[in-house]
Amino acid sequence: MTRPIVGLTMGDPAGVGPEVVVRALAERDIYDRCRPVVVGDLATVERTIAGIGLPLRAKPVASPAEAAYEHGLVELVQATADDLTGIRMGAVSAAAGKAAVQCVFKAVELAQARQIDAIATAPLNKDAINQAGYHYPGHTEMLAELTHTTDYSLMLVAGDLRVIHVTTHVSMRRALEMLSRERVLRIIRLAHRTAKELGVAAPRVAVAGFNCHAGENGLFGTEEIEHIAPAVEAARAEGIDATGPWPGDTVFYRAATRKEFDIVVAMYHDQGHIAVKMLGFEAGVNTTAGLPIIRTSVDHGTAFRRAGQWRANAGSMIEAIKLAADLATQRYYS
Repeated sequence: MTRPIVGLTMGDPAGVGPEVVVRALAERDIYDRCRPVVVGDLATVERTIAGIGLPLRAKPVASPAEAAYEHGLVELVQATADDLTGIRMGAVSAAAGKAAVQCVFKAVELAQARQIDAIATAPLNKDAINQAGYHYPGHTEMLAELTHTTDYSLMLVAGDLRVIHVTTHVSMRRALEMLSRERVLRIIRLAHRTAKELGVAAPRVAVAGFNCHAGENGLFGTEEIEHIAPAVEAARAEGIDATGPWPGDTVFYRAATRKEFDIVVAMYHDQGHIAVKMLGFEAGVNTTAGLPIIRTSVDHGTAFRRAGQWRANAGSMIEAIKLAADLATQRYYS
């Protein structure tokens, strides 16, 4: 079976992104699963290899097709144009933000040209990219704009727990304003489709409520009655095995521990993220559902306080690469 090519963006060069990428590529198992190529800055990767002290060698390639994909070589497509040697580790800067965005732009270009089969992204810093003039809330919205995608959502995966979000990087007030039957139904459909892409033959979709106790029949809010329950009913009429709205304080336990559901639709960012991150940062993977390209990511930030100390944990990056490889294999090589 052909191993898919996975492009790894290095993330913010002032954070732990380059480190978790390099540490992941030190694992021989990664090369058994895929053909990894870094989309980043050669000098930054060389500095990272030297800082960690790993027996690896960085090698620039003009395109993914030219890479040898041998363990021990960190092969890289140069995505940045500026000299990054003056960037201070652990500090927010426009220069670092610009470099991180350039890596994403290049990776998307390669994916759209099918020079790579999937993208696994290291973390960027939202303040830094906005200082650089790129006004996105995060990777998800940036990737949606670059691929001209309107039907998309942030999804987290940790083992058997899969969580997709109706709203993400907005205030709680804005999340409430955005809630509608149509929006919830769209995400239920996306949850059903994405779970199938992840290998679930007949997905059981659980839909969380917005309010505590899922509104308690209107006692604590009417959003469940007005928007969420009608969306669940409409999805069921389309043949989707959707249930809810379920209370947010129990539905994730029922999915992760009791295995009652295959995917959970969360109403807002923290409702879904807390559930996944309680399982451990090393296990969680972020992916963007609905894109025409495959994208996964670490489920943590730039960790500026640890940047340059060379003790970052690459567990989430390793899992992100493996998920990207598995999705690409299913889509293109099975």
